[in-house]
Amino acid sequence: MNRDELLKALYEETLVGNAPRVLELTDEGLAGGLSPEELLFESLIPSLEEVGARFERGDFFVPEMLIAGKAMAGALEVLRPLLAETGVESVGTFVMGTVKGDVHDIGKNLVNIMLEGAGFHVIDLGVQVAPERFVAAIEEHRPDIVGFSAFLTTTMPMFKANINALEKAGLRDQVIVMVGGAPVTQEYADAVGADGYASDASAAVARAKELLGRRRAAALA
Repeated sequence: MNRDELLKALYEETLVGNAPRVLELTDEGLAGGLSPEELLFESLIPSLEEVGARFERGDFFVPEMLIAGKAMAGALEVLRPLLAETGVESVGTFVMGTVKGDVHDIGKNLVNIMLEGAGFHVIDLGVQVAPERFVAAIEEHRPDIVGFSAFLTTTMPMFKANINALEKAGLRDQVIVMVGGAPVTQEYADAVGADGYASDASAAVARAKELLGRRRAAALA
């Protein structure tokens, strides 16, 4: 298989979520002299962007997104340390967690994979994350964005509790706050004072980039 054939195959196998083949092709590509950047930016990311586009059109559903995301996650496990060695610059740092009282993480994990694929450095705090843990993580990692995920209507009020904790710690103005999860709406995000909301993983990446770009442009103005 030549370079173009391998990149095309990696794109297509990621699209259909064939995790074992994605891993094989990633290893083959590296062994054949392709750089981690080529594999990521010419196959894996475009493939996941196509997954997001198909989801938005209604051609793909959550299971297809999850399968493709997991296939890409396997390749990222191999590429991440190599990318770190080559000093590929991160788009930004994103601290993510499911709020206190909530143990759902499938949606959060998919967003993390998509963010990593788009070049973000993601720090995942897991599930049942209390406000003080978010505060501590922001103080430690100084992220550009913090994401609060909630799957239950009963845990959505934790968004406001988390934002209040950030305000109390004097951190609110230092970080972009994004919220999401199955029951969350733009109206609710606005009501709790979040900076951004996304309805799915693909939209979360686009919104994160948009908010970060806007903040950086304002800082330069």
